[in-house]
Amino acid sequence: MDVHGTVAEGFEPVRDAFLRNFEVLGDRGAAVAVYRDGRKVVDLWGGTRDADGDSDGAGAEPWTADTAQLVRSATKGVAAAVPLLLHQRGLLDLDAPVGSYWPEFKEGGKERIVVRDVLAHRAGLPALDRGLSAAEAADGVSGARALAAQQPFWEPGAEHGYHAQTYSWLLSELVLRATGRTLGSLLAEEIAEPLGLEFWIGLPESEAHRVGRVAPVEPPESAGMLRTRPRRNVSQAYADPDSLTRRAFAAIDPVPDENDPAYRAAELPASNGIGTARALARFYGATIGVVEDGARIFTPATTALAAREHSAGPDRVLVVNTRFGPGYMLHGPASPLLSPASFGHPGRGGSLAFADPEGGIGFGYVTNALAKSVTADPRAQALVRALRTALAAA
Repeated sequence: MDVHGTVAEGFEPVRDAFLRNFEVLGDRGAAVAVYRDGRKVVDLWGGTRDADGDSDGAGAEPWTADTAQLVRSATKGVAAAVPLLLHQRGLLDLDAPVGSYWPEFKEGGKERIVVRDVLAHRAGLPALDRGLSAAEAADGVSGARALAAQQPFWEPGAEHGYHAQTYSWLLSELVLRATGRTLGSLLAEEIAEPLGLEFWIGLPESEAHRVGRVAPVEPPESAGMLRTRPRRNVSQAYADPDSLTRRAFAAIDPVPDENDPAYRAAELPASNGIGTARALARFYGATIGVVEDGARIFTPATTALAAREHSAGPDRVLVVNTRFGPGYMLHGPASPLLSPASFGHPGRGGSLAFADPEGGIGFGYVTNALAKSVTADPRAQALVRALRTALAAA
Protein backbone atom coordinates (compact mmCIF):
# COMPACT_ATOMS: atom_id res chain seq x y z
CA MET A 1 0.00 0.00 0.00
CA ASP A 2 1.48 3.34 -1.07
CA VAL A 3 0.76 6.42 1.01
CA HIS A 4 1.49 9.78 -0.58
CA GLY A 5 1.97 13.26 0.78
CA THR A 6 4.02 14.90 3.48
CA VAL A 7 4.50 14.69 7.24
CA ALA A 8 6.45 17.18 9.32
CA GLU A 9 9.10 15.86 11.67
CA GLY A 10 7.51 14.50 14.83
CA PHE A 11 4.18 13.65 13.22
CA GLU A 12 5.27 10.27 11.83
CA PRO A 13 2.88 8.40 14.19
CA VAL A 14 -0.02 9.83 12.17
CA ARG A 15 1.43 8.41 8.96
CA ASP A 16 1.94 5.02 10.62
CA ALA A 17 -1.67 4.96 11.83
CA PHE A 18 -2.94 6.05 8.42
CA LEU A 19 -1.09 3.18 6.75
CA ARG A 20 -2.41 0.72 9.34
CA ASN A 21 -5.95 1.84 8.55
CA PHE A 22 -5.49 0.34 5.08
CA GLU A 23 -3.58 -2.74 6.16
CA VAL A 24 -5.74 -3.72 9.13
CA LEU A 25 -8.89 -1.62 9.41
CA GLY A 26 -10.24 -1.91 5.89
CA ASP A 27 -9.83 1.57 4.40
CA ARG A 28 -10.20 1.71 0.60
CA GLY A 29 -9.39 5.33 -0.20
CA ALA A 30 -8.77 8.08 2.31
CA ALA A 31 -6.89 11.23 3.25
CA VAL A 32 -5.85 12.89 6.49
CA ALA A 33 -4.51 16.38 7.16
CA VAL A 34 -3.47 18.31 10.24
CA TYR A 35 -2.74 21.98 10.81
CA ARG A 36 -0.86 23.05 13.93
CA ASP A 37 -0.68 26.71 14.91
CA GLY A 38 -1.78 27.64 11.41
CA ARG A 39 0.85 25.54 9.63
CA LYS A 40 0.14 22.33 7.72
CA VAL A 41 2.07 19.46 9.33
CA VAL A 42 0.28 16.41 7.88
CA ASP A 43 -1.12 15.98 4.36
CA LEU A 44 -1.53 12.32 3.36
CA TRP A 45 -3.65 10.31 0.95
CA GLY A 46 -3.78 6.79 -0.41
CA GLY A 47 -5.87 3.98 -1.86
CA THR A 48 -8.39 4.13 -4.67
CA ARG A 49 -10.65 7.04 -5.53
CA ASP A 50 -13.75 4.80 -5.59
CA ALA A 51 -14.62 2.61 -2.61
CA ASP A 52 -16.31 0.07 -4.88
CA GLY A 53 -13.25 -0.11 -7.13
CA ASP A 54 -11.21 -3.24 -7.55
CA SER A 55 -7.44 -3.20 -7.24
CA ASP A 56 -7.24 -5.09 -10.55
CA GLY A 57 -10.26 -3.74 -12.39
CA ALA A 58 -12.69 -0.92 -12.97
CA GLY A 59 -12.76 1.95 -10.55
CA ALA A 60 -9.16 1.42 -9.48
CA GLU A 61 -8.01 4.96 -10.20
CA PRO A 62 -5.76 6.08 -7.37
CA TRP A 63 -6.76 8.68 -4.82
CA THR A 64 -4.70 11.74 -5.74
CA ALA A 65 -3.75 14.99 -4.04
CA ASP A 66 -6.88 16.76 -5.34
CA THR A 67 -9.43 13.97 -4.80
CA ALA A 68 -12.48 15.25 -2.93
CA GLN A 69 -15.02 13.15 -1.06
CA LEU A 70 -18.48 13.22 0.43
CA VAL A 71 -18.17 13.62 4.22
CA ARG A 72 -21.78 13.10 5.37
CA SER A 73 -22.40 14.74 8.76
CA ALA A 74 -18.91 16.19 9.01
CA THR A 75 -20.64 18.74 6.76
CA LYS A 76 -22.53 20.06 9.78
CA GLY A 77 -19.47 21.57 11.39
CA VAL A 78 -18.54 23.50 8.26
CA ALA A 79 -22.14 24.57 7.68
CA ALA A 80 -22.45 25.85 11.27
CA ALA A 81 -19.73 28.39 10.56
CA VAL A 82 -22.16 30.31 8.35
CA PRO A 83 -24.73 31.20 11.05
CA LEU A 84 -21.92 31.82 13.54
CA LEU A 85 -20.22 34.15 11.08
CA LEU A 86 -23.54 35.96 10.58
CA HIS A 87 -23.85 36.23 14.36
CA GLN A 88 -20.29 37.56 14.55
CA ARG A 89 -21.25 40.27 12.05
CA GLY A 90 -24.42 41.19 13.93
CA LEU A 91 -26.74 39.76 11.26
CA LEU A 92 -28.18 36.83 13.24
CA ASP A 93 -29.26 36.85 16.89
CA LEU A 94 -28.80 33.42 18.45
CA ASP A 95 -31.33 34.21 21.15
CA ALA A 96 -34.03 35.47 18.79
CA PRO A 97 -37.02 33.23 18.01
CA VAL A 98 -36.59 31.38 14.74
CA GLY A 99 -40.06 32.68 13.86
CA SER A 100 -38.80 36.27 13.87
CA TYR A 101 -36.83 35.40 10.74
CA TRP A 102 -39.14 32.69 9.41
CA PRO A 103 -42.75 33.51 10.40
CA GLU A 104 -44.30 30.28 9.09
CA PHE A 105 -42.10 28.32 11.51
CA LYS A 106 -44.17 29.47 14.51
CA GLU A 107 -46.93 26.92 13.77
CA GLY A 108 -47.43 23.84 15.93
CA GLY A 109 -46.10 25.21 19.20
CA LYS A 110 -42.71 26.30 17.88
CA GLU A 111 -42.97 30.03 18.59
CA ARG A 112 -40.49 29.81 21.49
CA ILE A 113 -37.73 27.95 19.63
CA VAL A 114 -34.70 30.22 19.35
CA VAL A 115 -31.84 30.08 16.87
CA ARG A 116 -29.50 28.70 19.53
CA ASP A 117 -31.87 25.72 20.03
CA VAL A 118 -31.62 24.86 16.35
CA LEU A 119 -27.83 24.98 16.34
CA ALA A 120 -27.56 22.85 19.50
CA HIS A 121 -30.08 20.15 18.46
CA ARG A 122 -32.65 21.25 21.06
CA ALA A 123 -35.47 22.25 18.70
CA GLY A 124 -37.33 18.94 19.06
CA LEU A 125 -37.55 18.47 15.28
CA PRO A 126 -35.22 15.57 14.42
CA ALA A 127 -37.81 13.76 12.27
CA LEU A 128 -40.80 14.39 10.04
CA ASP A 129 -44.25 12.83 10.06
CA ARG A 130 -43.57 11.92 6.43
CA GLY A 131 -40.09 11.44 5.04
CA LEU A 132 -39.14 13.48 1.99
CA SER A 133 -38.07 11.96 -1.30
CA ALA A 134 -34.56 12.74 -2.50
CA ALA A 135 -36.01 15.21 -5.00
CA GLU A 136 -38.05 16.96 -2.30
CA ALA A 137 -35.07 17.05 0.05
CA ALA A 138 -33.04 18.85 -2.59
CA ASP A 139 -35.61 21.27 -4.01
CA GLY A 140 -35.01 24.05 -1.49
CA VAL A 141 -38.71 24.33 -0.59
CA SER A 142 -40.20 21.05 0.65
CA GLY A 143 -37.94 20.60 3.67
CA ALA A 144 -38.66 24.04 5.08
CA ARG A 145 -42.38 23.65 4.41
CA ALA A 146 -42.47 20.28 6.19
CA LEU A 147 -40.62 21.63 9.23
CA ALA A 148 -42.87 24.67 9.45
CA ALA A 149 -45.87 22.33 9.74
CA GLN A 150 -44.17 19.79 12.01
CA GLN A 151 -44.98 19.62 15.71
CA PRO A 152 -41.97 19.10 18.01
CA PHE A 153 -41.28 15.63 19.41
CA TRP A 154 -40.40 17.12 22.82
CA GLU A 155 -40.62 20.48 24.52
CA PRO A 156 -38.12 22.63 22.63
CA GLY A 157 -35.14 23.63 24.71
CA ALA A 158 -35.85 21.11 27.46
CA GLU A 159 -33.93 18.17 25.95
CA HIS A 160 -31.69 17.52 22.98
CA GLY A 161 -31.52 14.94 20.20
CA TYR A 162 -29.43 14.74 17.07
CA HIS A 163 -31.16 16.33 14.06
CA ALA A 164 -29.44 14.05 11.57
CA GLN A 165 -31.22 15.16 8.38
CA THR A 166 -33.62 17.95 9.36
CA TYR A 167 -30.62 20.09 10.29
CA SER A 168 -30.23 20.69 6.54
CA TRP A 169 -33.54 22.46 6.12
CA LEU A 170 -33.50 24.22 9.47
CA LEU A 171 -30.13 25.86 8.80
CA SER A 172 -30.80 26.47 5.11
CA GLU A 173 -34.09 28.24 5.64
CA LEU A 174 -32.88 30.22 8.63
CA VAL A 175 -29.88 31.55 6.69
CA LEU A 176 -32.01 32.24 3.62
CA ARG A 177 -34.60 34.21 5.63
CA ALA A 178 -31.91 36.17 7.48
CA THR A 179 -29.81 37.09 4.43
CA GLY A 180 -31.69 36.31 1.23
CA ARG A 181 -28.79 34.04 0.21
CA THR A 182 -28.35 30.28 0.37
CA LEU A 183 -26.04 28.72 2.93
CA GLY A 184 -24.00 27.03 0.21
CA SER A 185 -23.39 30.29 -1.65
CA LEU A 186 -22.43 32.11 1.55
CA LEU A 187 -20.03 29.32 2.45
CA ALA A 188 -18.44 29.49 -1.00
CA GLU A 189 -18.12 33.27 -1.15
CA GLU A 190 -17.45 34.23 2.45
CA ILE A 191 -15.42 31.29 3.75
CA ALA A 192 -14.20 28.79 1.13
CA GLU A 193 -12.99 31.25 -1.50
CA PRO A 194 -11.15 33.63 0.87
CA LEU A 195 -9.45 30.69 2.61
CA GLY A 196 -8.79 28.67 -0.53
CA LEU A 197 -10.82 25.71 0.72
CA GLU A 198 -11.71 22.85 -1.58
CA PHE A 199 -15.07 22.27 0.07
CA TRP A 200 -18.61 22.65 -1.26
CA ILE A 201 -22.18 22.31 -0.04
CA GLY A 202 -23.74 22.07 -3.47
CA LEU A 203 -21.02 20.60 -5.70
CA PRO A 204 -20.37 22.65 -8.86
CA GLU A 205 -20.45 20.61 -12.06
CA SER A 206 -16.93 21.84 -12.80
CA GLU A 207 -15.60 19.95 -9.75
CA ALA A 208 -17.54 16.70 -10.16
CA HIS A 209 -14.62 14.94 -11.89
CA ARG A 210 -12.57 15.12 -8.69
CA VAL A 211 -15.02 13.24 -6.49
CA GLY A 212 -14.76 9.52 -5.81
CA ARG A 213 -17.58 7.08 -5.17
CA VAL A 214 -18.55 6.11 -1.63
CA ALA A 215 -19.76 2.64 -0.72
CA PRO A 216 -20.61 0.67 2.43
CA VAL A 217 -17.91 -1.78 3.48
CA GLU A 218 -17.68 -4.64 5.91
CA PRO A 219 -14.63 -4.64 8.19
CA PRO A 220 -12.00 -7.29 7.49
CA GLU A 221 -11.65 -10.22 9.88
CA SER A 222 -8.39 -8.71 11.13
CA ALA A 223 -10.25 -5.63 12.38
CA GLY A 224 -11.94 -7.22 15.37
CA MET A 225 -12.28 -3.84 17.04
CA LEU A 226 -14.69 -2.78 14.31
CA ARG A 227 -17.01 -5.64 15.15
CA THR A 228 -17.62 -4.53 18.74
CA ARG A 229 -21.31 -4.79 19.45
CA PRO A 230 -23.12 -1.61 20.44
CA ARG A 231 -25.14 -1.53 23.63
CA ARG A 232 -28.47 -3.32 23.45
CA ASN A 233 -30.61 -0.18 23.74
CA VAL A 234 -28.68 1.47 20.91
CA SER A 235 -29.11 -1.59 18.67
CA GLN A 236 -32.82 -1.70 19.43
CA ALA A 237 -33.23 1.99 18.59
CA TYR A 238 -31.63 1.56 15.18
CA ALA A 239 -33.58 -1.65 14.50
CA ASP A 240 -37.03 -0.31 15.42
CA PRO A 241 -38.64 1.44 12.41
CA ASP A 242 -40.89 3.43 14.75
CA SER A 243 -38.10 4.73 17.00
CA LEU A 244 -37.12 8.37 16.88
CA THR A 245 -33.63 7.20 15.97
CA ARG A 246 -34.73 5.43 12.79
CA ARG A 247 -37.19 8.19 11.91
CA ALA A 248 -34.50 10.86 12.27
CA PHE A 249 -32.14 9.11 9.88
CA ALA A 250 -35.08 8.35 7.54
CA ALA A 251 -36.19 11.96 7.11
CA ILE A 252 -35.13 11.39 3.49
CA ASP A 253 -36.93 8.23 2.41
CA PRO A 254 -35.85 6.09 0.66
CA VAL A 255 -32.17 6.56 1.42
CA PRO A 256 -30.72 8.71 -1.37
CA ASP A 257 -28.00 7.58 -3.75
CA GLU A 258 -25.05 9.57 -2.42
CA ASN A 259 -23.14 9.03 -5.67
CA ASP A 260 -25.93 10.60 -7.75
CA PRO A 261 -24.72 13.88 -9.33
CA ALA A 262 -28.10 15.49 -8.57
CA TYR A 263 -27.76 14.65 -4.88
CA ARG A 264 -24.23 16.01 -4.76
CA ALA A 265 -25.26 19.24 -6.49
CA ALA A 266 -27.99 19.94 -3.93
CA GLU A 267 -27.42 22.05 -0.82
CA LEU A 268 -27.91 19.78 2.20
CA PRO A 269 -25.87 21.28 5.05
CA ALA A 270 -26.49 18.26 7.27
CA SER A 271 -25.13 15.59 5.02
CA ASN A 272 -23.74 16.22 1.54
CA GLY A 273 -20.69 18.44 1.90
CA ILE A 274 -17.84 17.41 -0.37
CA GLY A 275 -14.21 18.32 0.10
CA THR A 276 -10.66 17.30 0.90
CA ALA A 277 -9.13 16.43 4.25
CA ARG A 278 -6.78 19.33 3.65
CA ALA A 279 -9.73 21.72 3.36
CA LEU A 280 -11.30 20.44 6.57
CA ALA A 281 -8.06 20.75 8.54
CA ARG A 282 -7.44 24.25 7.18
CA PHE A 283 -11.03 25.25 7.89
CA TYR A 284 -10.83 24.20 11.53
CA GLY A 285 -7.38 25.76 11.86
CA ALA A 286 -8.95 29.04 10.72
CA THR A 287 -11.74 28.79 13.31
CA ILE A 288 -9.21 28.97 16.16
CA GLY A 289 -6.54 31.27 14.76
CA VAL A 290 -4.65 32.48 11.73
CA VAL A 291 -3.59 29.96 9.08
CA GLU A 292 -0.57 30.22 6.81
CA ASP A 293 -1.45 33.25 4.69
CA GLY A 294 -3.08 35.31 7.42
CA ALA A 295 -6.65 34.09 6.90
CA ARG A 296 -9.05 33.28 9.73
CA ILE A 297 -12.81 32.82 10.15
CA PHE A 298 -13.78 33.50 13.75
CA THR A 299 -12.86 36.14 16.27
CA PRO A 300 -11.67 34.78 19.63
CA ALA A 301 -15.15 35.41 21.04
CA THR A 302 -16.79 33.31 18.33
CA THR A 303 -14.20 30.55 18.80
CA ALA A 304 -15.09 30.43 22.48
CA LEU A 305 -18.78 30.35 21.58
CA ALA A 306 -18.30 27.42 19.18
CA ALA A 307 -16.66 25.36 21.92
CA ARG A 308 -19.18 26.27 24.64
CA GLU A 309 -21.44 23.45 25.80
CA HIS A 310 -25.10 24.08 25.00
CA SER A 311 -26.50 20.52 25.19
CA ALA A 312 -25.28 17.57 27.22
CA GLY A 313 -26.56 14.25 28.52
CA PRO A 314 -28.94 11.65 27.09
CA ASP A 315 -29.50 12.19 23.37
CA ARG A 316 -33.10 11.45 22.37
CA VAL A 317 -31.97 10.25 18.93
CA LEU A 318 -28.51 8.71 19.29
CA VAL A 319 -29.49 7.02 22.60
CA VAL A 320 -26.11 7.76 24.18
CA ASN A 321 -24.82 10.77 26.07
CA THR A 322 -23.71 13.51 23.70
CA ARG A 323 -22.43 17.08 24.00
CA PHE A 324 -23.06 19.89 21.55
CA GLY A 325 -22.04 23.49 21.19
CA PRO A 326 -23.86 25.75 18.70
CA GLY A 327 -23.41 23.60 15.62
CA TYR A 328 -20.51 21.49 16.83
CA MET A 329 -20.22 18.15 18.57
CA LEU A 330 -17.94 18.41 21.57
CA HIS A 331 -15.44 15.94 22.97
CA GLY A 332 -17.00 13.10 24.98
CA PRO A 333 -17.31 9.30 25.16
CA ALA A 334 -19.71 9.17 22.19
CA SER A 335 -17.38 11.20 19.99
CA PRO A 336 -13.83 11.36 21.35
CA LEU A 337 -11.83 14.22 19.88
CA LEU A 338 -8.34 15.36 20.81
CA SER A 339 -9.08 16.95 24.19
CA PRO A 340 -11.97 18.32 26.26
CA ALA A 341 -11.46 21.68 24.50
CA SER A 342 -12.07 20.23 21.02
CA PHE A 343 -15.08 20.98 18.84
CA GLY A 344 -15.98 19.57 15.43
CA HIS A 345 -18.13 16.91 13.84
CA PRO A 346 -17.91 13.27 12.71
CA GLY A 347 -19.58 11.92 9.60
CA ARG A 348 -21.51 8.68 9.84
CA GLY A 349 -19.38 5.94 8.34
CA GLY A 350 -15.95 7.36 9.06
CA SER A 351 -15.08 10.98 8.31
CA LEU A 352 -14.06 13.31 11.13
CA ALA A 353 -12.96 16.93 11.42
CA PHE A 354 -12.37 19.16 14.42
CA ALA A 355 -10.46 22.00 16.01
CA ASP A 356 -8.56 21.86 19.27
CA PRO A 357 -7.91 25.38 20.58
CA GLU A 358 -5.59 24.22 23.36
CA GLY A 359 -3.28 22.40 20.96
CA GLY A 360 -3.72 24.80 18.05
CA ILE A 361 -4.92 21.86 15.92
CA GLY A 362 -7.14 21.66 12.86
CA PHE A 363 -7.80 18.03 11.85
CA GLY A 364 -9.53 16.44 8.87
CA TYR A 365 -9.99 12.80 7.83
CA VAL A 366 -12.12 11.66 4.89
CA THR A 367 -12.79 8.18 3.56
CA ASN A 368 -14.85 6.61 0.79
CA ALA A 369 -15.30 3.33 2.71
CA LEU A 370 -18.43 3.80 4.79
CA ALA A 371 -18.44 1.61 7.88
CA LYS A 372 -21.34 1.14 10.30
CA SER A 373 -19.93 3.59 12.82
CA VAL A 374 -21.95 6.71 13.65
CA THR A 375 -19.84 9.02 15.81
CA ALA A 376 -16.58 7.19 16.66
CA ASP A 377 -15.11 5.31 13.72
CA PRO A 378 -12.04 3.22 14.71
CA ARG A 379 -10.00 4.49 11.73
CA ALA A 380 -10.55 8.13 12.67
CA GLN A 381 -9.94 7.35 16.33
CA ALA A 382 -6.65 5.60 15.50
CA LEU A 383 -5.49 8.78 13.78
CA VAL A 384 -6.56 10.95 16.71
CA ARG A 385 -4.65 8.73 19.14
CA ALA A 386 -1.58 8.91 16.92
CA LEU A 387 -1.84 12.69 16.77
CA ARG A 388 -2.14 12.82 20.56
CA THR A 389 1.02 10.68 20.81
CA ALA A 390 2.91 12.95 18.44
CA LEU A 391 1.90 16.08 20.35
CA ALA A 392 2.84 14.54 23.69
CA ALA A 393 6.33 13.74 22.38
CA ALA A 394 6.90 17.19 20.91
